[in-house]
Amino acid sequence: MFSQSYYLIRSRADGSYLVAHPHGDEKAKDEQRSSPSFLLLFREHFDALSYLNTHASGMADRFTVESIPGTQIDNLLKRWSFTGVGVVQDPLIPRIEFLSK
Repeated sequence: MFSQSYYLIRSRADGSYLVAHPHGDEKAKDEQRSSPSFLLLFREHFDALSYLNTHASGMADRFTVESIPGTQIDNLLKRWSFTGVGVVQDPLIPRIEFLSK
């Protein structure tokens, strides 16, 4: 996992990363901040773009795709207090493999 590069989706407005909150309650925004959050990682640049175009086509221009080396993932998880990562296996369905640190 650490020897390759991954791609992240980041908001152009506030710089936050696209994350998943498995089993989160969509009604409670304040509770969502304390619920486990997993940073979404894509193996290819085009997978991240496919995810945006499929699930946020009207807002895709509000996000950017950036790359990160695998060696920097742990530092990013600590800095933003993420629970772990969600590696997107299929951006169209989506199928995500969640890994906790």
